[in-house]
Amino acid sequence: MTSHHKPPEIFLSMPHACSYLPGRTATSLFLDPRQPLDSRQYAGFMRLGFRRSGDLVYRPHCRDCNACVPVRVPVNRFRPDRGQRRVWNRNQDLSVVAHPPVFQQEHFELYQRYQSARHPGGGMDDPDPQKYVNFLGSRHIHTVFYEFRLNRRLLGIAVTDILPDGLSAVYTFFDPDEKRRALGVHAVLWQIEHARERQLPWLYLGYWIRECPKMSYKGHYHPLEAFLQGHWVQLDKLPRTQGA
Repeated sequence: MTSHHKPPEIFLSMPHACSYLPGRTATSLFLDPRQPLDSRQYAGFMRLGFRRSGDLVYRPHCRDCNACVPVRVPVNRFRPDRGQRRVWNRNQDLSVVAHPPVFQQEHFELYQRYQSARHPGGGMDDPDPQKYVNFLGSRHIHTVFYEFRLNRRLLGIAVTDILPDGLSAVYTFFDPDEKRRALGVHAVLWQIEHARERQLPWLYLGYWIRECPKMSYKGHYHPLEAFLQGHWVQLDKLPRTQGA
């Protein structure tokens, strides 16, 4: 018996301060949270530039700004640059273990250390385990916490959604003292390789924002595809003014 789900309603948020670009006002489209999506339905919205934060599926929709550009890596065409190859080689002593998206104190303590060091006062260093779980997990989407360990020591976690047509890099946090390893870069490279192993064509990286240092790093993975004006296009082939 086939079930027919009506598509979720889409709402427009009230204007609020932009999280990425100081002094700007943002609005977002978001799906009705009372109509949960499974991984297949969510993948369809990912292809339209949406993203999730916990169970909230949203897309920036600002009247006077288009700085937030959804991007994804076509994993079979990706070629690491010299610096990325160095990072990859430097971290071959790490093991990776998959865990379900449930609360673990060891993960949470690393998350708190990461937030305190990298995003102090950013509102995400709240010592509330439930907020942490609500932010990273989702009740209906297949999410995995990939642990990166050196022997038994936990160095990082890549929170990843497994979708029918790709992986989505939800969030990564890691030991802020291990700067030389560039664990954030390594986690992206590992997820690209893992998507390839699973024979999934894309790694979705969320929103690339050229003017925001915390979000501009996504432009370092080539080739990179961007969702612009309703189509996925290769970002490297666009004029420099696009997405600004």
